[in-house]
Amino acid sequence: MAEQVKTIAVLTSGGDAPGMNAAIRAVVRTALARGLKVKGIERGYSGLINEEIVDMYPHSVSDIIQRGGTILGTARCPEFVEPEVQKQAAEICRKYEIDGLVVIGGDGSFRGAQALARQGINTVGLPGTIDLDIACTDYTIGFDTAVNTAMEAIDKVRDTSSSHERCSIIEVMGRHAGFIALWCGIANGAEDILLPERYDYNEQAIVNNIIEKRKLGKKHHIIINAEGIGHSNSMAKRIEAATGMETRATILGHMQRGGNPTCKDRYYASIMGAYAVDLLLSGKTNRAVGFKNGEIIDFDIEDALAMKKDISEYAFEIAKLLSI
Repeated sequence: MAEQVKTIAVLTSGGDAPGMNAAIRAVVRTALARGLKVKGIERGYSGLINEEIVDMYPHSVSDIIQRGGTILGTARCPEFVEPEVQKQAAEICRKYEIDGLVVIGGDGSFRGAQALARQGINTVGLPGTIDLDIACTDYTIGFDTAVNTAMEAIDKVRDTSSSHERCSIIEVMGRHAGFIALWCGIANGAEDILLPERYDYNEQAIVNNIIEKRKLGKKHHIIINAEGIGHSNSMAKRIEAATGMETRATILGHMQRGGNPTCKDRYYASIMGAYAVDLLLSGKTNRAVGFKNGEIIDFDIEDALAMKKDISEYAFEIAKLLSI
């Protein structure tokens, strides 16, 4: 199998994440150093089925390690769930003599890689998502940058919230996973943290907490709200009406996806990218790369997708204790 790998391709799929460029760079340069040809697929699976495929050289990835986003671009491709589209994509890989494919993205991207593996294309998935919600790994490319971006923004909102003696609801990303909200809640010293995994929609409990803390002399109140709960603006109006405390909502949105990746995101993305190439060279396919207990490891994608991940109950309880 290893002797058959002569050309590999790389694509980024789903939501962009800081550090994806570092992973692309590592894939390209490791593969070239190993004597392989490399192709870049633009705009994810959509670009694959539209044959947006370019040759990659060492200079193709010069001066990109520090840049956010992805130089290959990314796009949603809902039609890729169709078996006929998957078959078409596999035929395009064969047309371009692509022996192995590195896919950088989240769970949906991994499912696409799994589908191509079933069509006979050697695939390896790298966990690229700011949400930290891939269960097979303790680290996902982009989370460290995103959570630091959110933390710094919340610090700034907290300054003005304190000056005006306001309640601030700050909405961070995380549709189904509350890792950014939990980490920022602890790091920013929030009084309340609303997580998709734990929130019971008891808004009166938040109101009571604000009133109680005001009685104790608290001048402002910070609520970190995950995107999966949302409705921050309407929540702010209800809380202000119930407490009499001026309340404002700030939605950080897609700024969390951008910016220069941190050292951690650049380092781990680079190591993971190189590891993916070596997995393909060793004859492996349908693998998901992860980081566990301080080591880079890999799983069968089917096993990786079957794993479940939850926030730390201990960390959640400590967050509540520290907000007293």
